[in-house]
Amino acid sequence: MELRGAIDPAAPLLVVAVHEEAEHLATELPVLVIGVGKVAATSTLLEVLVPLEHERRPSALINVGTAGALRSGLEGTHLIGTVLQHDVDSAAIEALVGEDPAPLLVLGEGLTLATGDQFVADRATRDRLGQRADLVDMEGYAVAHVGYRLSLPVTLLKHVSDEADEGAVRSWIDSVAACSEELSRRLAEGLPQPTRPTTAQGA
Repeated sequence: MELRGAIDPAAPLLVVAVHEEAEHLATELPVLVIGVGKVAATSTLLEVLVPLEHERRPSALINVGTAGALRSGLEGTHLIGTVLQHDVDSAAIEALVGEDPAPLLVLGEGLTLATGDQFVADRATRDRLGQRADLVDMEGYAVAHVGYRLSLPVTLLKHVSDEADEGAVRSWIDSVAACSEELSRRLAEGLPQPTRPTTAQGA
């Protein structure tokens, strides 16, 4: 975990998974590096935000980062409208306990993002996830979930770094610097007002 700058209740907090994604972010906003995966992302955000009184928390969470494309030809930078967890057996758990442990979270207009604790790098997994989502990452759902639990508006902004296939690892390494530059440019152009996440049932 690393927090660059000071949290300002009048400004959003930028959230990235790793330093490489923040390398070229030209911004005066505070930046929090949360680590890779859902557990690291959730625990870091809660560690930073929960001790703050509500009026001292940031105005919103803006997660910028890389994502794998779940279909060929999908490129560029995209706002996320819906985010799901792809590695939770929600149907089975709901049948056991009567509650969906990982409901869809809705942020507004945009693509659907699948989050899970797996760096997707094979076509079979990509094609399976592509039936439910457009992009895949490892932290987006966690950021949205923390925003949902703490009643903070959230924006998820993802730049395609790879095609989630056998070449994904090399593609991410080769492209992450350019992805950071593109995310910085998109931030400079301005983003829609962040919205408080809702569950699909409550949307």
